[in-house]
Amino acid sequence: MDGSTPQPTEIKLRQKSRLMELVFSDGSRFELSYELLRVYSPSAEVGGHGPGQEVLQVGKCDVDISSLEPSGSYAVQPTFSDGHSTGIYTWDYLYWLGKNRETLWREYLEPGPAPFEQRPKSK
Repeated sequence: MDGSTPQPTEIKLRQKSRLMELVFSDGSRFELSYELLRVYSPSAEVGGHGPGQEVLQVGKCDVDISSLEPSGSYAVQPTFSDGHSTGIYTWDYLYWLGKNRETLWREYLEPGPAPFEQRPKSK
């Protein structure tokens, strides 16, 4: 975890709109769709074990988050309605997703070169 990344002060799941609402200590506010969170899961199932092994997720527009569990004091681990539950979303990663959500969403909708190349590396 990068010590300079703001910490979340609030995390809410908006089930009807399928959004995770995040507020960070620097005042940043993000709404991340469950679909975006599922598609860009930091799990090995999605990101692979190395460059070129990424698996683009499709058909996730109706995915829900059925539970959200803390993972230590640095991350959360959602369980999605499609059964996926192996991604651990660090505060760094959630902040990065929030800052880059528009670009990531566009890359997801218009696939070109691997959208995973600019992801921060897990530690």
